[in-house]
Amino acid sequence: MTTTPARQAPVRLTQFAHGGGCACKIPPGELEEVVAGLTAPPLAGGDTPLLVGLATGDDAAVVTHRGTALVSTADFFTPVVDDPYDWGRIAAANALSDVYAMGGRPVLAVNLLAWPRDRLPFALAREVLRGGLDIATEAGCHVGGGHSVDDPEPKYGMAVTGIADPARLLRNDAGRPGLPLSLTKPLGIGVLNNRHKATGERFAHAVATMAALNRDASEAALAAGAECATDVTGFGFLGHLHKLARASGVTAVVDTAAVPYLEGAREAVRDGYVSGGTRRNLEWVAPHTDFGDTDADTRLLLADAQTSGGLLVAGEVPGAPVVGELVPRGAHTVVLR
Repeated sequence: MTTTPARQAPVRLTQFAHGGGCACKIPPGELEEVVAGLTAPPLAGGDTPLLVGLATGDDAAVVTHRGTALVSTADFFTPVVDDPYDWGRIAAANALSDVYAMGGRPVLAVNLLAWPRDRLPFALAREVLRGGLDIATEAGCHVGGGHSVDDPEPKYGMAVTGIADPARLLRNDAGRPGLPLSLTKPLGIGVLNNRHKATGERFAHAVATMAALNRDASEAALAAGAECATDVTGFGFLGHLHKLARASGVTAVVDTAAVPYLEGAREAVRDGYVSGGTRRNLEWVAPHTDFGDTDADTRLLLADAQTSGGLLVAGEVPGAPVVGELVPRGAHTVVLR
C-alpha cells in the first residue's frame, strides 16, 4: 500500500516575530526622550544645507543641493503578514511612503534585510526581496543592492532616496488654521494584522491597502496646492496628527464620523485584537487630546498602529474624505467631535 506524503504546513512568518509591522516601533514618547538634544550643528563649509531634520519629527530628512531637494529615509519592520512576497511589497510601499509624504519622488532604494538563516529558508527571503523589487519598480525607483545580517527575528525594509522641489515640499510644520484635513487610506490596518497574526485569517483588502503606493495621493496633494502632510504609520492617526498640529502650532479638530475604516476593523477591536503599540499610542496622545464623548473602541481605532497607511494632508485631496480641520491652537493639539 502506498501513502501520500504529508503536506508540509506553510511557514507562518508572523510567528517568528514578537510583534508585526509598524506596531513594533519604539513608543513615540520614549523615542522623543532618546533623541532629544541630538540635533547636529550646521556643517562648516557645507554646500548641502539641512532643510528638514529632527526638530519637527517629520517623515524624512531633506537637504538641498544645487537647487534640488534630496529626500532621505529608512524603514524596516518584522513580518506583518505570513506571505513573504506580500510582506516585501508592503514593507517597500511603507518605506517609499516617507518620500511621498514629503512631496518627493523616490529614485533609489537599497534593501535592509535581517534573516534567521538557521530557522527560515533563504527561498522565503528571496520572495520578500522580490516583493520589494516589484513595488519599487512600480514606483519607478531603482533598487541597488542593500545590506543583510543574520538575526534571530526576520526584518525587512528599505533605505530610500528621493528628489523634490524645495519650494514645493509637504512638511508637517506647514499647517495653517482654516485648512481642511484629508485622509487618503482608511484606518484599521493594525487590528486586522493583529487578528491575522493570532488566527491566520487573511484579509486581502488590508494587504491591497498596505501595498498601494501613496504616489497618486502625493501628486494630487501637490497639484491642489497643499504644503502640509504626513503619512499615518506606527504612531497611529492620532499620534501623527498630534505631531503635525504640534509642529504647526495649531489644533486639529476631527470629525470622527467622517473617518473611514477598513471592513472588519471594528469587529477586530471588539474581539480584542489590539496591539500593545496601539495602546501605547493612545496613552501618549491622551494628555494632548480632548476626546469628548468618543467611545473606547473608536479611540483605539484612531490610535491604531498602521503599517503603510495613507497620507494625512492639510488641504483637500480629490477622492479622499475630509475628516476635520485645523484651527488656531487651543488647550489641546487634537479635539475629537
